[in-house]
Amino acid sequence: MAYRVRFLNLGVPDRRGYFGRFGGRYVPEVLMPAILELEGAWLAARRDRAFRAEFADALVRYANRPSEIYFAERLTAEVGGARIYLKREDLNFTGAHKINNTVGQALLAKRMGKTRLIAETGAGQHGVATATAAARYGLACTVYMGEEDERRQKLNVYRMEMLGAEVRAVSSGSRTLKDAMNETLRDWSASVRETHYVIGSTAGPHPYPAMVRDLQSVIGVEARAQFLAREKRLPDACVACVGGGSNAMGLFAAFVRDEAVKLVGVEAAGEGLDSGRHAAPIAAGRPGVLHGSMSMLMDDDAGQVRATHSVSAGLDYPGVGPEHAYLAETSRAEYVTATDTEALDAFHLLARTEGILPALESAHAVAEAAKRARTMPADATVLVCLSGRGDKDVAEVARLTGRAPEGMEL
Repeated sequence: MAYRVRFLNLGVPDRRGYFGRFGGRYVPEVLMPAILELEGAWLAARRDRAFRAEFADALVRYANRPSEIYFAERLTAEVGGARIYLKREDLNFTGAHKINNTVGQALLAKRMGKTRLIAETGAGQHGVATATAAARYGLACTVYMGEEDERRQKLNVYRMEMLGAEVRAVSSGSRTLKDAMNETLRDWSASVRETHYVIGSTAGPHPYPAMVRDLQSVIGVEARAQFLAREKRLPDACVACVGGGSNAMGLFAAFVRDEAVKLVGVEAAGEGLDSGRHAAPIAAGRPGVLHGSMSMLMDDDAGQVRATHSVSAGLDYPGVGPEHAYLAETSRAEYVTATDTEALDAFHLLARTEGILPALESAHAVAEAAKRARTMPADATVLVCLSGRGDKDVAEVARLTGRAPEGMEL
């Protein structure tokens, strides 16, 4: 059967880009023409069968979709309780779910007549996927990355450069994802005529949260069909890590109307919520505006964005996509946290039981899935979005656990 892309009609956001009270577009006047141009182009492309066919063809022939669901038999036996399945986004080309979004946005950029892509990146996977799509479609590419994340993700910096992208280090603020996004927005403000900004998550001003969700919804659409074929029913719970939230919304989108399916997002608790060194805006934040939208945010009483911390560069962000804030407020999804220690333990657990190295971001979801499965009956099922592979994190894990072989560059 031919691979087809269909974008789900979920009823949100509204025409102004709001998911309940969250969302919108809080951007400088200079960016409004670009935002409105993008919104019009995306709405037209979303309805265009030719665009969907071109996107589907790229996903199959270039990005290696569909990704499989995998019964983690030995992990299930080790943990006990519910059967744990993994949606293997780590098997996609470039090693993560990010390629779904960047290919789609690159095709949209060409449709709009843009010649250059810019992007922010934390863990580096979105930067690599943007650089990959730019090379594939003959577009110039600049990626902004915080200096702290460059240190943690040297391999991905090299990959981006080999793909022809210019990687610009960001030394301001905490030198992580938030600051990289600030610099990318500044670049876009000065170069809107030729440049498309490829936001990597379900964050930012409208239409980005819905557009990125739609492009990533291939994860959930595939997983739902695959799970029904395998188990003859839907999973009891879907679990995914949440930073900005693109892999989670990609999975949740296909299940959000299935009330019997529990949706569980896992934020980064870092060194613990009480320590203040974490990245959990839903669990420990409040409503605020960041990077163009209203959502849950980690800020202080003066309205200044607070510093974040996570062992995973991709979750080290003080905000979250507005649709996640909406799902939390309406109680359609549950949001929990996993600490650095729990994520590292889950990284080693999955490696030891299944021979799979998960990205540290994904390891947060694995930690929660294992914890949750233990409390569920043996005939229950948990589906985890394994959003990326952990090759990029091996040096950092070795450094943090004191297991680095002699001569390994850290």
